[in-house]
Amino acid sequence: MNWRNSTDRYGSLSIGLHWLMLLLFVAVYGCIELRGYFPKGSDPREALKVWHFMLGLSVFVLAALRLLVHLTAPVPRIEPDPPVWQKRSARLMHLALYALMIGMPLAGWLLLSAAGKPIPFFGLHLPVLIGESKNLAGLIKEIHEIGGTVGYFLIGLHAAAALFHHYFIHDNTLRRMLPSRD
Repeated sequence: MNWRNSTDRYGSLSIGLHWLMLLLFVAVYGCIELRGYFPKGSDPREALKVWHFMLGLSVFVLAALRLLVHLTAPVPRIEPDPPVWQKRSARLMHLALYALMIGMPLAGWLLLSAAGKPIPFFGLHLPVLIGESKNLAGLIKEIHEIGGTVGYFLIGLHAAAALFHHYFIHDNTLRRMLPSRD
């Protein structure tokens, strides 16, 4: 399989980034959901929050790389060609997913900054983006949590659409993003 996209399928770089992003989303959401099983202030709970942030920021880094690849490589065509409304819906969904992949990690970084907490990233300590403000931290936390809920919906809808195309429309939407069996 070629690492670059062609007109009929995604290359191994795009495919690898896509599925790695899914694994990161599972880990990010898993960390934040699992922390609820531990008492506030406990070491496991704090560790899960740190991992949530570090993995979330990894989503941001990979999203930037994915965006670069997307802007410099052809998007494989869907066969048979879908109706215009489906193309527009898919474009809107992808824009929303990129907003999630970029906006949520930035909101997390802003939240830690406003809360006056350290900003760890795999041994590095990242700079504070804004000054400490308890009120602003509370607002950003609310936005971040709402964004997380929206993320569940977007990811689920994205997966459901791919499966719908594969099993009901019988086009190559999903196959373009699956590893080749060559």
